[in-house]
Amino acid sequence: MTDMKTGVMICGHGSRDVEATKEFDSLARHLRQRLPQHAVESGYLEFARPIIKEGLDALKAQGVRHVLAVPGMLFAAGHVKNDLPWEINSWGADNPDVKIEFGRELAIDPKMLAAAAARVEEAIAAAPGDVDRKDTLLLVVGRGTNDPDANSNVAKVARMLWEGMGFGWAEVAFSGVAYPLVNQALERVVRLGYARIVVFPYFLFTGILVKRIYEWADEAQAANPQVQIVKAPYLNDHPLVIDSFVERVEEILKGETHMNCTLCKYRVQVVGYEAQVGAVQAGHHHHVRGIGTDEDHGHHHGHDHHHGHHHHGHGHHHHDHDHDHDHEHDH
Repeated sequence: MTDMKTGVMICGHGSRDVEATKEFDSLARHLRQRLPQHAVESGYLEFARPIIKEGLDALKAQGVRHVLAVPGMLFAAGHVKNDLPWEINSWGADNPDVKIEFGRELAIDPKMLAAAAARVEEAIAAAPGDVDRKDTLLLVVGRGTNDPDANSNVAKVARMLWEGMGFGWAEVAFSGVAYPLVNQALERVVRLGYARIVVFPYFLFTGILVKRIYEWADEAQAANPQVQIVKAPYLNDHPLVIDSFVERVEEILKGETHMNCTLCKYRVQVVGYEAQVGAVQAGHHHHVRGIGTDEDHGHHHGHDHHHGHHHHGHGHHHHDHDHDHDHEHDH
């Protein structure tokens, strides 16, 4: 008999992009197959339904009394460090009969790097012509955040793939918020003289940002016919990504969860972000939580974000500060 007392909650960022939501939902299906002993639900911080609270309610309705909450996100920026714990803790306060434990983000991990390498290899295998690795530049694109710790992880991924796969050069770009943006980076790297540039979005799922990255790659290709610009697939549901999610769940059960706090700008003074030490933690997606995707209503939301933050399990406090967030709906 299946023990449904322990459930898994996969917490996504959420997107207005319907395809992104479908891919995230498919992740939950994969995990149900891999974790038949647990009830598995998913939810989103913003836009798409179900929202986090609804996913947790669904688990409770199935008799779950111990929730293992795992962020469906690559790196710990503001969402993992602030918004998700706030959502989870708020629900936990209203449901004291359910024990909730929070897992860590996917992070930089050998399996995630192997999945990334596999996607890059796929792109190279499908590209016409035979270009030596040494004549190829790898451009790894991350989702830019206002957290330098999360942004620096993209640089680490690029370095690991560069060395591990033998490229001639590697550079990093971002789809928003952080510098350089993909179009800026491509303008520069085409001048370096490499015969081929592989643009690899280090993203879990498609969405407005991934589509924007591919558009920028197409524009750069049109403007620079002398260089071959190859678009690599994003991570999506690569088996090693699913393995990493399963590992995050197992870590919670073994009591091995270590959140990435070493360079957390909320916890220690990171160069240039001194004012954010001790900021109070708050959920900051109230106004876009569950409002739907583009399938529900065909219009964009442009709005400014000014959020405070609330206390969470790091044992540190945050004071109010403004965020410049490039959410998937700002452009």
